[in-house]
Amino acid sequence: MTKTYLQVLKQIEGLKAQAEKLRRTEVDGVVTRIREAIAHYGLTAADLGLSGGGSSAAPKAERKKPGRKPGRPKKVTGKASKVAPKFRDEHGNTWAGRGKRPIWLRDALLAGKKLEDFAIK
Repeated sequence: MTKTYLQVLKQIEGLKAQAEKLRRTEVDGVVTRIREAIAHYGLTAADLGLSGGGSSAAPKAERKKPGRKPGRPKKVTGKASKVAPKFRDEHGNTWAGRGKRPIWLRDALLAGKKLEDFAIK
């Protein structure tokens, strides 16, 4: 007997929920191993490149932009300031509600959750 479209959609939703549950389990294991390694080696945020100075492992002196003369002020661009996040999931992913919805939020909404479930109160 062939499956109907609705049956296939239900099967997809079930598989997505199962996949998310497995993902969470695997992520929990990875986070535990990372925390153990950080504690074992006494690593700091700066050692991991999480101190806010950029994602490059090179020291600041080595990351200078070529062609810029020393002592000259930086040009100010019209970039918008950062916006506080309005949505967060249990893994710490955030979204300010601007632009395209992030993949983690789209997947969760497809799995049956509501946008209000992720609102930061």
